[in-house]
Amino acid sequence: MAQARALKKIMALSSASGTATMNDSDTRTAGCLLTGIPGLEYLHIWLSVPFCTMYVAALAGNGILICIILSQPSLHEPMYIFLSMLASADILLSTSTMPKALANFWLGSSHISFDGCLTQMFFIHFLFVADSAVLLAMAFDRFVAICSPLRYATVLTSTVIGKIVAATLTRSFIIMFPSIFLLKRLHYCRVNIIAHTFCEHMGIARLSCSDISINVWYGLAAALLSTGLDIILIAVSYIHILRAVFRLPSRNARSKALSTCGSHVCVILLFCIPALFSVFAYRFGGRHIPHCVHILLANLYVVIPPMLNPITYGVRTKQIGEGAEQMFSHLVKEYK
Repeated sequence: MAQARALKKIMALSSASGTATMNDSDTRTAGCLLTGIPGLEYLHIWLSVPFCTMYVAALAGNGILICIILSQPSLHEPMYIFLSMLASADILLSTSTMPKALANFWLGSSHISFDGCLTQMFFIHFLFVADSAVLLAMAFDRFVAICSPLRYATVLTSTVIGKIVAATLTRSFIIMFPSIFLLKRLHYCRVNIIAHTFCEHMGIARLSCSDISINVWYGLAAALLSTGLDIILIAVSYIHILRAVFRLPSRNARSKALSTCGSHVCVILLFCIPALFSVFAYRFGGRHIPHCVHILLANLYVVIPPMLNPITYGVRTKQIGEGAEQMFSHLVKEYK
């Protein structure tokens, strides 16, 4: 009953906007309707509680982490600069999706303009690719630190770090910007309802009655040449790191070297496992896994890793813990 009422409400909104049988100009003018999590509309209010909690925790945790790194000169090193980049990308990624999803859950605010939908889609995919590139940069940092420790200061200079940052942003932009034009070229003539909480590339493309094979292949190529390639390079880096670690003469040196990589490995697993599970479940389990599960996974993916990354580094990295103590003790002294 709840699902039927929700569907009727969406269809009524669609009809009121003139979208029952859409043409190209109608879709671009009237915008799109995001259904939320299809099949679980009656649970939207309850689902909003954990999602809101995780979103606030992600904002607070990553914000505090960035403040710790900026306020402590001892943390102005390549590893922590990359970590602050990851935290910034996580804040922006969760913020690009959760506010609209929560507005939908709480207020039934399902409408989004067509250009707004394209903008959200661009930033979600842009930040996802940037996240992947930052993890690769962090793997490179660990590779140099363990495999060539004497060259670390000369390899990862401030100039090199600046170039890595610029390359990360440039690559993400170049990969994702064409997707906007690939979507704008399509002719839209179907009902403009997206069964999701946010706009993503193929969700928008499926509103079209044009041939979207170019969009499908471009999306696949973009994923393989960005995140897929990054995962391969990260794996290669850690193969070399492990070889170098197990060649160390003492057990103490080996454990110390592995501990410096532990936090990064946890963050990589938090990034890769949900992404790979979501991709394979979508490609191969579409008939067996309900659509609402795919949408839930997509929403959890943009809040759980951003929420857990600061906890992972805060617990496993001694320097972050010490920096946090110094920052908070300094704040307490100022207020006294």
